[in-house]
Amino acid sequence: MVNNKKIKPQPNTSFQFMSFGFKIRDFIRPRGNILKDVGIKTCSQVLDYGCGPGSYILPVVKLIGDIGTLYALDVNPLAVKRVKTLAAQKGISNVRTILSDCDTGLPPDSIDVILLYDILHDMENHSQVLTELYRVLKPEGVLSVSDHHLKEEEIISRVIKGGLFKSKTRGKKTLSFSKDKR
Repeated sequence: MVNNKKIKPQPNTSFQFMSFGFKIRDFIRPRGNILKDVGIKTCSQVLDYGCGPGSYILPVVKLIGDIGTLYALDVNPLAVKRVKTLAAQKGISNVRTILSDCDTGLPPDSIDVILLYDILHDMENHSQVLTELYRVLKPEGVLSVSDHHLKEEEIISRVIKGGLFKSKTRGKKTLSFSKDKR
């Protein structure tokens, strides 16, 4: 799935360097440990918004099983290619990739859990993105946010500012938000 708006991919060398750093980070602090706070269940429909090189792909697929679906979205074509390659190498058939800087192309109220990890600080259009995430999140769904570049108060402020989401729970590594009923 491809949605071309104003995609500004990261330069190849920068992406390769970031990917290498993530491999080291993921070895030291496995991504599965972060997901324990989120409550992803078998059969869940999960959107990894800003998936990068795919650090969360394998841990999420392990949680959702063969019945759930993981949508991996990124603005960088190299990230999307890496996720496709990873899924193919591991024989995973329930991962769908989306190349976009905002629009997911997903139906309204279709996603159980959205992962918005380490990307909020870098978004120029975070209010547009949050509007799109609100649109695709199921009424009882969870928006899980983590960003080590921002203080907790900054994350909460950015997410609830538009009145779309309300704070739900605070985990060890993540903040969870739910739809604020309009």
